[in-house]
Amino acid sequence: MIIVHEPAEVARAATGPITFVPTMGALHAGHASLVSLAAAGSGTVVVSVFVNPSQFGPGEDFGRYPRDLAADARLAERAGADILFAPTVETVYPVGFATTVDPGPIAMDLCGRTRPGHFAGVATVVTRLYGLVQPQRAIFGRKDYQQLVVLRQTAVDLALGVDVVGAPTVRDADGLALSSRNAFLSSDERSRALALPACLAAIAAAHHAGERDGTHLEAVGREHLAGLAVEYLELRAADRLGPWTPDRLGVALVAARVGTTRLIDNILLDPAQPGSALASAFPKEPS
Repeated sequence: MIIVHEPAEVARAATGPITFVPTMGALHAGHASLVSLAAAGSGTVVVSVFVNPSQFGPGEDFGRYPRDLAADARLAERAGADILFAPTVETVYPVGFATTVDPGPIAMDLCGRTRPGHFAGVATVVTRLYGLVQPQRAIFGRKDYQQLVVLRQTAVDLALGVDVVGAPTVRDADGLALSSRNAFLSSDERSRALALPACLAAIAAAHHAGERDGTHLEAVGREHLAGLAVEYLELRAADRLGPWTPDRLGVALVAARVGTTRLIDNILLDPAQPGSALASAFPKEPS
């Protein structure tokens, strides 16, 4: 694997079609799974490491977001990356840069209610990175489910020519979804954070048992969230996050603060392939 900082270096080193894994660094086993999935195909695997300032709101954790390029490079290489692209802010946002991507109403819902401008920042930087890297395929984790839906819509609406692939969430043995922000949790907070996967497991179990009333399913999940600062727990249609109906693939999404750390998680609910355990609750990729 080589480490480069300029788009021209990516173009010179790439051979064949590019599969792209955009990240903000602080890589963990979840990111490694995305890189491994990318490496299972043909062509060149490019992993970017760029902490994007435009997707952090006032008072969020941009300044303390973990940064360790050497550790990121080791993990990316072990997982099968060919190129690690680590651009500067000036490369991504040169002097005079003035264009932003507005993902529309979907960006103002769910996480967008408390993080105004976040998904515009995500869509803008990812679109910009596509232009710099020129990939044919991009892989994102399903843990950030709303982000995945936004980026799929952006790629289609703007005819970017990039196939956006969602990969299953990777979890610790206790069920907590892997996240770079887990490093901010104290030991006590880490234990309390297990309420999120417990909430989703309870919803999946009730769904598996035949419950199809969305209000009741949400209530079952909320029983596990006492003591946390819950931003939302909602059931939505999995494709575009519109209203959920029991005959469609659905997704239960939760966001909550544990101490000062904001965590998100989700679980798919498929009426054709119900499952009550977190390990089997991601039945298929929505179209």
